[in-house]
Amino acid sequence: MKNVLFTIFALLVFIQTAFAQGLQSPDTTAKQAIIIDFETGEVLYDKNSDEKMPTSSMSKVLTTIVAYDAIRDGKIKLTDELPVSERAWKMEGSRMFVDLNTTVKVEDLIKGIVIQSGNDACVVLAEGIAGSEENFAELMNRKARDIGMENSHFMNSNGLPDPNHYSTARDLAKMGVYLIREYPEDYKYYSEIDFTYNNIKQGNRNPLLYKTIGADGIKTGHTEIGGYGMIGSAVANGRRIIMVINGTESMQARSDEAEKLMKWAEVSFKNINLVQKDSVIGKAPVVLGQSREVSLRASKDLKATVSAFDQTPATIVANYKIPLVAPVKAGDPIGEIVATLKNGKKLTSPLIAGEDIAEASFFARLSEKLMLLVVGAPKYQ
Repeated sequence: MKNVLFTIFALLVFIQTAFAQGLQSPDTTAKQAIIIDFETGEVLYDKNSDEKMPTSSMSKVLTTIVAYDAIRDGKIKLTDELPVSERAWKMEGSRMFVDLNTTVKVEDLIKGIVIQSGNDACVVLAEGIAGSEENFAELMNRKARDIGMENSHFMNSNGLPDPNHYSTARDLAKMGVYLIREYPEDYKYYSEIDFTYNNIKQGNRNPLLYKTIGADGIKTGHTEIGGYGMIGSAVANGRRIIMVINGTESMQARSDEAEKLMKWAEVSFKNINLVQKDSVIGKAPVVLGQSREVSLRASKDLKATVSAFDQTPATIVANYKIPLVAPVKAGDPIGEIVATLKNGKKLTSPLIAGEDIAEASFFARLSEKLMLLVVGAPKYQ
């Protein structure tokens, strides 16, 4: 009996501790960090996320995005073979180990960049697509602007140190979201554990891939100035989370901090459907019509990321002008749904008419107009 009571007590302590940890944001030794929900865009964690920092090899994600654009636009194919220049062959740092005066398939180059973090592979790909790495950097900057990376600039394809090569944790998170949303089929490369090229097998450097937290990407990076960083992504309970950390002091610190923050974000939040598209919210009065009311429907889903422990995460009201005057057509904008979250943030979804309401007959309209002149009608709901 004592053992049973002790077990129950220990379980209660565990639940209470987990609850408290879920509510409290963890500290991190990373100099910059951000965590966002992939679906809603809600920022779950923020530490100096708009501070400019070296991107190191994390910028190679943008290199691959530019390559995916070129493949989509028919400029290159995965099966094309690109030549290895002396410049590419001589690249320092992490390498795919391409041989001088050979050719390499585009798909192998992408794997060499994503899995092996090959600086040489980046240059081969850049030169093959744009003619030179300088031209390719212009394509990277153009793409960064398209993505909305407002505080980023790129000077090369691989992230080697340059004072004019920088980004922010927030911008890198935007880049991660863009990659997965626009190129879901190509995202598979980022979860591959290893790749062998030129008889040299190298493992993926992403530490989260080797942990049981649902991780499937994205990319690590390191420079002496910027420290150790990574862009991570994981799916748990149907929710995808994007995380960026940078400025940790070692590979082990990067691994520990990334795992801690990702686990916290997974258990501390949930996504809920506040309103579903096409759901009937209520009825609105109609004057001068063949029907006295029209249904109000939500024109889009309204989802929110909220605390996993919150039982009443939002208050929802429907705002619309009354009375509506016939004719009314299905799909006509009528008003909006406003959901106010516990943190004060407001989310909105347009309200539309659920069906057609035709005008009443001439005499019916005349009679109702006379009544409205005498009685009046409320102006707003």
